[in-house]
Amino acid sequence: MEMSAHHQPTGTVKRKRWGGLRQQWKLLGLFEIDPQHEFYSLTCMMKDGLAAATQSSVDSAPTVSTNDDFTLQATQIHKDFTMETFAGPVFASLRGSLGMSEQEYQQSLCSENCYLQFISNSKSKADFFLTNDKRFFLKTQNKREIKFLLANLKIYMEHLRKYPHSLLLIPTRPFSQKYFIVMQSVFYPDDRINARYDIKGCEVSRWTEPAPEGSQIIVVLKDLNFEGQFVTLGEGRPWLLRQVEIDTHFLRRLHVLDYSLLLAHQPLHQDERHQSLSFATLIMRTKKSVSLGCLPEDASDFRAQNRRLLPNLKNPLHVIDGPEQRYFIGIIDIFTVYSFKKRLEHFWKRLRHPGRSFSTVSPQTYSVRLCHWVQDHTK
Repeated sequence: MEMSAHHQPTGTVKRKRWGGLRQQWKLLGLFEIDPQHEFYSLTCMMKDGLAAATQSSVDSAPTVSTNDDFTLQATQIHKDFTMETFAGPVFASLRGSLGMSEQEYQQSLCSENCYLQFISNSKSKADFFLTNDKRFFLKTQNKREIKFLLANLKIYMEHLRKYPHSLLLIPTRPFSQKYFIVMQSVFYPDDRINARYDIKGCEVSRWTEPAPEGSQIIVVLKDLNFEGQFVTLGEGRPWLLRQVEIDTHFLRRLHVLDYSLLLAHQPLHQDERHQSLSFATLIMRTKKSVSLGCLPEDASDFRAQNRRLLPNLKNPLHVIDGPEQRYFIGIIDIFTVYSFKKRLEHFWKRLRHPGRSFSTVSPQTYSVRLCHWVQDHTK
């Protein structure tokens, strides 16, 4: 998104007050971007631009008919800014394939309620915003990452068509020039989630101080915090292992590394446990849940097709139930290429952390290591 030269941010009126409150809000991890917030003006423009950008797909369902749709760039001029949207029909088609109506998408992104800011413990300099209902993340990206996404958009879509329940978290819409993307939140709905993790399969810098017992502070924990625990899926475990293998192999082909496996869990209610069915039985009832690919006539072939039925939730792609817990799982941050700069970083970290595992390794090593982590921490 690009602000025009005459635009004056309105969120600086009480900057001194904001500075005093920032530390308090940071402790909570998540807070409302109200009129006193430094990002209030920016998020208001985001909502106005999103409302206009999505209206055409609300009015008539778009179709992806030619390769030109993947490079389409639409510019809309507003009073104080212009907004550019990339490959609009492609992303609208993707949202539809996930069972998400454009009206529902627009309502969540453009409601009168303020966005929320998430204070991340990530080393990334990106800003993270959440819609007020916590269903969608809006994350700032650099130009290189956006170009990488758009250059590989077609093969991403082919991957999703082949594996409609992929764990890869693909943006639902990218924008420019203050580049940002919209993503479905893995941790939705979050009403009863009692722990969140960001997993990279390594040791260095992979510990986060947990929140105090009984507090409401939102903390995303890391690999070392998860040690001694397991994701208990029972019959669903082979599916997860296979899908992580498929997705990480795909990212390896793109020469990508440093992505994260997001993981959260919450206890199932007693009646939800009673309703659980065997994995094979669930597959028999999955026709309406598979919209990008065709369910095989012989449901016994579901392991080869690697498709599954997901719970009847608003975020079905990233939810899987075990015997006692519901797990939220997705792979994010899939834009980091193993460049010359990353190779230098790899050699430097080898010298600094001898004998220890760290995130900056070759794409092949990274994908294999994450697969091993999932194998070792599931049952």
